Amino acid sequence: MLPAELASGFSRVALANIEREYPRRVDHLMAAAGDELLPRKLHPAFYGSYDWHSAVHMHWLLVRVLHLYPMLPENGRIAAVLDAHLSPAALDAELRYVRASKTFERPYGWAWLLKLQAEALRGKTRWSRPLAPLAREIAGKLGEFIGGAPYPVRAGSHGNTAFACLHALDYARVAADGALEFEIRKAARRWYVGDRNAPLAFEPSLDDFLSPSLVEALLLKRLLEPAEFGAWLNGFLPAGIGKLAEPPVVADHADPKQSHLDGLCLSRAWCLAGLGLPEAAARNLEAALPHVAGGDYAGEHWLASFAVLALAEPP
Repeated sequence: MLPAELASGFSRVALANIEREYPRRVDHLMAAAGDELLPRKLHPAFYGSYDWHSAVHMHWLLVRVLHLYPMLPENGRIAAVLDAHLSPAALDAELRYVRASKTFERPYGWAWLLKLQAEALRGKTRWSRPLAPLAREIAGKLGEFIGGAPYPVRAGSHGNTAFACLHALDYARVAADGALEFEIRKAARRWYVGDRNAPLAFEPSLDDFLSPSLVEALLLKRLLEPAEFGAWLNGFLPAGIGKLAEPPVVADHADPKQSHLDGLCLSRAWCLAGLGLPEAAARNLEAALPHVAGGDYAGEHWLASFAVLALAEPP
């Protein structure tokens, strides 16, 4: 569970990040010499936190914290900032941008936007209504993408399709989007049900903030009946999780790639807890929590949201 003092601290980190315009990574396909590139103009809702997807999942953190702790001292400021960023006008601009780009933030940013809307709906917040058109657009795009993809993306980073499907599944169930859940179920069976002997020796790579094996296993646990999942898991991880129970080595927490490994500890903790392995989850969580806040911006612009995911995943 996420303690109140950590919820307060992480919310302060998120508030500082989502209003910080620079440094900013701009992911924009220029169509003409005069294209606008200023982040606040391109993305009036999600202009902070270094990049679009990090801004989205820091907004998710704030909505999640409000849901868990309605009396935190930071809540007045959280609500005011969410009112400003998640306004109909700001989100309409984000919708126009997403509609104009086939692959912008596919699938990772899409998944986090759906996760944000799932939490806004779950908490019956006033932000779910202005978020709804953007969420519906992205849900349709994601369903089309996974429905037509012959192979999954098994990377331990942004492209991972199992991670995207996990967040999208949460949205589909809260929003009663049966069409999206149907596409996720079909894709998961096509991509993963035949997998055996996960290559754990190849994890992690230096770019990983996800465990490809663990996110796949967690997705199938949420989709398959217990008996079918148990049989599948015995073939996928015949010797158990092995070294994934132990945190990876991080030599430089300020390095942008190595800071991914702090996120890997947190996402592993989330997966391991979901798979019923609390001791391994606790070891990974303990290794990462000291580096979530107060360190270099390479990690601080995003790690708190993964910590909240690990500590306070919605039921």
